[in-house]
Amino acid sequence: MATYLTTEKIEELFSKYGGDAKNTGSIEGQVALFTFRINSLSQHLRENKKDHSCRRSLLSLVGKRKRLLKYLASKDIQKYRDLIEQLGIRK
Repeated sequence: MATYLTTEKIEELFSKYGGDAKNTGSIEGQVALFTFRINSLSQHLRENKKDHSCRRSLLSLVGKRKRLLKYLASKDIQKYRDLIEQLGIRK
């Protein structure tokens, strides 16, 4: 299946996008973490096309990320625009 995230990788993502490595509740950090997981699951599905449980978890993550981005856009549109620019999503 997809690669498991190490504690160092999670802290790196949250410190880069969430402001602090221990601030795991920040919306920006959570979206960055979901994006990393979505990219790894997408790569896995390119190689294993019949892995339907992985496909289901991928769709679940995409939905969670979409809801968080919608919330962020309603609260602070500038942070939303900066985040999607940094992550390279919503082309």
